[in-house]
Amino acid sequence: MSTTTTTESASNDPTSTNSPSKAQTDSVLDALEHATRAASSVVDSIVGIGRRSRGSGVIVAPNRVLTSAHNLRDRTTQVNFPDGTQGALLGVDPAGDLAVLEVDTGDRPAVTWSAEPAELGQIVFAASASQQGARLTWGTVSATDRTFRGPHRRPITGAIEHTAPLPRGASGGVVVDRTGAVLGINTHRLGDGFYLARPATTDLRSIVDRLSEGVDVRPRTLGISIAPPKAARHLRASVGLPERDGILIRDVDDGSPADAAGLKRGDLIVAVGDGEITQIPELYAALELVADGDTLTLGIVRATDELTVTVRFEATASESPEG
Repeated sequence: MSTTTTTESASNDPTSTNSPSKAQTDSVLDALEHATRAASSVVDSIVGIGRRSRGSGVIVAPNRVLTSAHNLRDRTTQVNFPDGTQGALLGVDPAGDLAVLEVDTGDRPAVTWSAEPAELGQIVFAASASQQGARLTWGTVSATDRTFRGPHRRPITGAIEHTAPLPRGASGGVVVDRTGAVLGINTHRLGDGFYLARPATTDLRSIVDRLSEGVDVRPRTLGISIAPPKAARHLRASVGLPERDGILIRDVDDGSPADAAGLKRGDLIVAVGDGEITQIPELYAALELVADGDTLTLGIVRATDELTVTVRFEATASESPEG
């Protein structure tokens, strides 16, 4: 005689320990509510930028408001305090999409920066401005170390991707941890409800300090127009040259460091220093390490000839708002 034994799945059992109890659910909700109240402290530091709050800004120091550079239309813009205060541009980092305005912030507090980087899965809160006032939403960190292209097509690396819902005009606002400390500056909207923020690294805070002192941050450039590797291979093949991975120079600006070094249209950059390069971000990363007065050695292919070219970057004074 056979015996059949039936085992009921724990997932179908309402008393199973795999299902959270009401007490556990209430505990999670209470913790989230507590974190929301703590994070909401950042709202007092959020301001609108421009008419109808086309962008957001955040107070980073007394009389200093940080925003995204693309939110500005000229060197003065409305900062939406109750009295409609005008802010004057102090410093701008166009490639990094950052700008600092000088404006009377009164007794409004400045934000604090997080000492720890954002982590995958971390619960975060996003603060932004709107015509109806500041908004605070929550979500999670869905990815870290993302790369996107800034306003000048220059790659910006290390971005935080998060899921906190944000309205139009949210760029220049902040994403914070559950204590209200700033993890990043909201910059770039993605599809499907995701947003990218520049992380509040030591380098970013250093740039903000320079902008706050009235110093513009200009990226180091060679003074060339370039084509991506795929286009470079196609263009070389179209004129009968052998395929070669590298970055093709499409044009050279007169009087630029590249021009002074003898680089020419059609040259293919294949190396920087002792290392080969095949991608545009690699070239930008090398340029970021160059200081005033430094030189940069490039390996190039001109038609079929392999050449080494030294580019010198003369020391130049940083631009101030007065020009």
